[in-house]
Formats: sequence, C-alpha cells, structure tokens
Amino acid sequence: MLTSKKIFRDPLSNHTSFGIGGPAECIIYPDNQEELSKILKYTNREQISIFFLGSGSNVLVWDDGFEGIVISLRKTFKKLTINNDCLITSESGVMLGTLVKEAIRNNINGLESLIGVPGTLGGALIMNAGAFGSEISNYFIQANTMTINGKIKTYSKKQIDFSYRSSSFPYNEILIEAKFKCKKGTPKKIQLDRKKASQSRKTKQPLKFRSAGSIFKNPSNKLAAGYLIDKAGLKGTQIGDAYISKKHANFIINTDQATANDVFNLILIAKKRVAEKFNINLELEVKLVGFPETMINKL
Repeated sequence: MLTSKKIFRDPLSNHTSFGIGGPAECIIYPDNQEELSKILKYTNREQISIFFLGSGSNVLVWDDGFEGIVISLRKTFKKLTINNDCLITSESGVMLGTLVKEAIRNNINGLESLIGVPGTLGGALIMNAGAFGSEISNYFIQANTMTINGKIKTYSKKQIDFSYRSSSFPYNEILIEAKFKCKKGTPKKIQLDRKKASQSRKTKQPLKFRSAGSIFKNPSNKLAAGYLIDKAGLKGTQIGDAYISKKHANFIINTDQATANDVFNLILIAKKRVAEKFNINLELEVKLVGFPETMINKL
C-alpha cells in the first residue's frame, strides 16, 4: 500500500508555470525511494504512461491533459548538503534557486549566474540549464537515477553527454540525486556576479507574466532565437490570451486564460516565419506533454 500523496484529476495548469493544461489521471509525490520504486514497478507492469514533472517550468501541457500518471519529486526529495570541500549533494526535488542561494551563502563560485533560473535541480540537470555563459553541467560529477523497473543506477560525468540545453540521461529513468564539485570564490565578486545576472534577467525577460521560459533553443552561440523571432516581426503577435512577448520574443506569455492550442499555434507561426525569412528551423526547448501525434507532426 502506498503512503505517498496522490491527487486525482487535478488540472496540470495548477502545477505548471504556464498555468495551462488539462488534468492527469493522477499526480503522485513519492515519499521516498522505496515508494518511488513501487510506483515505477507498478506503472511498468500495468503499462501505464508516466511523465516525470519537476516544478513545471519548462513544459506546455495539452488542454485535454495527460492520459497517465504524473510523478513529481519536488515536494519530497528535498535534501541538500554542502561540505567543506565544496561538494554539493542534492536530491532532484530541490529548487535550483535554493541550491544556488545555498552555494552563494557558502561562498561557492560559479553557480551565481543561474540565480533566478526556474525549476528543480533534476529538471535543470537533465536539460543542462544555463545562463550568461555558465551551465550546470560544468560542475556535475555524479548522479543517481531510478529505472522503470525500480532499480537505482549511478552515472559519472564521463558517462553523460551534455550539450546546449540537453543531456544523454535516459528519458525513461527519473533522476533522484546529483553531486557537484565546486570551488570557493571571493564573496564580493560572487555577489557582484549574482546581482548582474539578476538585474539582466529582470530587464530582459517578461517575469510579470506566466510563461514556460524560453520556447525555442538558440540556433547557435552567436544567434539567439529571440532575435530571429523579433526580426521576423512577430513581437506582440497574439492568439487568444497568448502573446509573443514584446520584451523578449523567445517568450510566449499567458496574460489570462491562454490555452495550449493558442500557444501551439504561436509556436507554429514563429517556426514558419523564421524558416521563411532566415532558412533556419527553430528547435523547441519547451517540452510538450499530452499533445496528439497529429499536432506534434506539424512541427
């Protein structure tokens, strides 16, 4: 018998930063690794679709929801330790912002540029979150995952390939813990870099509105998706209550009651216009959940 918290038919709009999405059949917050193992064994045996959800900051859920079970570690897998050798050990449900703040408090250098990046540590590592030239994978040394058979696997940095906003962690395993090796820094410089990153984010991003962060990956280090969408004349383009932000064209914002269909159609418009004008195929950074295959095939 599971003691973990379970929520049935709750709209996923309540669990995503976009504020968009229909219900999942069930959302489960496993109490511990033993409970998580039981859940994964059960869903695998019964062939039930599952989706691993962090804080919901990088996903767009379909209006009809997700036909399966959503598993989230964000409320229960929250252990974080930092030792005197600057070794950070964090369970995957810890918010990235919490980890960064604790690192700064311990005068650890390198993570301060990630201040304000939303999401849990698990999601951030899997998508190799980064900002202002720094990526979380720079400090990664080891991670534990759990397979759909409920078994724990350990990966070293040599076993994982990291690239821009992606990693080679198996998609059907859930990350439960990671370790990072950092170095001490100068408190004054750490605080200065933190302040610069925070101010830049506030200046350039539409933080007052609900969104999923960047919609598209940048095509290269020297070419930003937001720049291309802007030059394609799409800032301010609206469908329903969904807008391509006038502040940052790689953000689609939900100003009130935007639907996934509204956002998806703006995505199609941006992809088409940029392809026509620049012959560049923009690749999604946001994850689509529960969407019909017929719609996915339009991308």
